Amino acid sequence: MKVELNKVFKEFNQTKCRYRVAKGSAGSGKSVDIARDYIMKLSDMKYKGANLLVVRQTEASHKDSTYAELLSAINSMGLSSFWTWTVTPLTLTCKTTGNSIIFRGFNDTRARERVKSITFPHGKLTWIWCEEATELQESDVDILDDRLRGELENPNLYYQMTFSFNPISASHWIKRKYWDYDSPDIFRCHSTYKDNRFLDEAYHRRMMMRKEQDPDGYRIYGEGEWGETGGIILHNYVIEELNTSFDRYDSVHYAQDFGFNHANCILEVGFKDDEIYILREIYVHEKDTTEIIQLANQYNFDKKKVMYCDSAEPDRIMMWQKAGYKARPVKKEPGSVKAQIDYLKQHKIHINGCCINTIKEIQQWKWQKDRSTGLYTDEPVSIFDDAMAALRYCIEPYRQPSKKAKTMSKAALGL
Repeated sequence: MKVELNKVFKEFNQTKCRYRVAKGSAGSGKSVDIARDYIMKLSDMKYKGANLLVVRQTEASHKDSTYAELLSAINSMGLSSFWTWTVTPLTLTCKTTGNSIIFRGFNDTRARERVKSITFPHGKLTWIWCEEATELQESDVDILDDRLRGELENPNLYYQMTFSFNPISASHWIKRKYWDYDSPDIFRCHSTYKDNRFLDEAYHRRMMMRKEQDPDGYRIYGEGEWGETGGIILHNYVIEELNTSFDRYDSVHYAQDFGFNHANCILEVGFKDDEIYILREIYVHEKDTTEIIQLANQYNFDKKKVMYCDSAEPDRIMMWQKAGYKARPVKKEPGSVKAQIDYLKQHKIHINGCCINTIKEIQQWKWQKDRSTGLYTDEPVSIFDDAMAALRYCIEPYRQPSKKAKTMSKAALGL
């Protein structure tokens, strides 16, 4: 089997240390490498009896991230005839070795108990991959670590936990526990998008744009270095597994921020008891409007629900209207961005774990810093904020209710 990988991960793939830590920038290729490394090993009779547990904060987020990445590795390596897979539950099994991959989350007590009772038809749990590891609590990882114990019959097997993440905050427990602490049991790997020889030129240009417009964000997502904790705009959010049935919410609608070189983002958002629920996302680059409409159709987006869009693109709005969607422009006014942010700060935001791009954006959405004073301004960084723009648009009917709605509300109060 011949598989093309980036050289920066060579020693990382070979190490048998109990903990291997992959800290890196966006686009460094770390998740692709880890997926291919695991598929190669689990397909090899040398590692018969090995099994992999893949962990993220919410179990629902696996389907469009780690599961899709591992399945892509199987197909790209020409191994599809040697593997079987299921969607309910998410599993992957190698037919020749009997080795398996399962997926779990840590979003509640029941999920934690499920992790404690994991068993496999063949062999033992030997390897754990914590993707987006910064989403997890230290106590969650301790629970996982305790699962890797006991004698292994196959002398080629070994216990190992793998952590992959963007280093969002220098105060994160992972930095203290695995990056700054020296131990023969820990192998550290730092990578950036510059190490990924498979990236396209457009991605490099996007990163250069970020370097110029958002130096602090570029430090994390471009250089893969630990980020500052100051300047983050929103803290009032939780990441959890959400019920996407519309009847669970008082109202549901869509919001879209148009893009091509930067992301085009559509959010499906529910509202209940004065709280905001981000249910699903479409987040794509370099696709025209026709392609995105087709994608929305595949997602079975409800055409009866209103879609609030960036008013700067009337032609695109018209295309969505012709496709049967209730697309409407969001009226932009002086100070509206600041007012939208103020509104968002006052309402709890729930984000479905499958909305991985929204999660990444909200975790690093920051105020601009004045380069001369080093102080944060009251203007947000206007790059890599496409999901945040859609989030701002989605709250407009609540932040600025129509005159008709205001009149009805006054009438209901007897005014």
